[in-house]
Amino acid sequence: MELAHFPGGDLVGKGLADLERGAETIEPLLVAIAASRLKAQGLPVGRPIPDAEQRLYEALARTDPDSAHSRYNALLRRLVTFESALECVR
Repeated sequence: MELAHFPGGDLVGKGLADLERGAETIEPLLVAIAASRLKAQGLPVGRPIPDAEQRLYEALARTDPDSAHSRYNALLRRLVTFESALECVR
């Protein structure tokens, strides 16, 4: 299944690949937040990242503290949209 066809699939696809490589960037942190829900849909989520929510927020705040909150919320909305779309086709 091509994840990029889903809204937010670009983030999740990159997150899955980066998580497998052990990278801790925005995308794998986002995937780690939804790991159990994504695994339930059959996606190969790699190792867990403890405190992924906090670490994601901190990563966003390092690049632009003034917009970290709004970007964090926007990323979570995209993730939820992806999860919902994926559940519709499963």
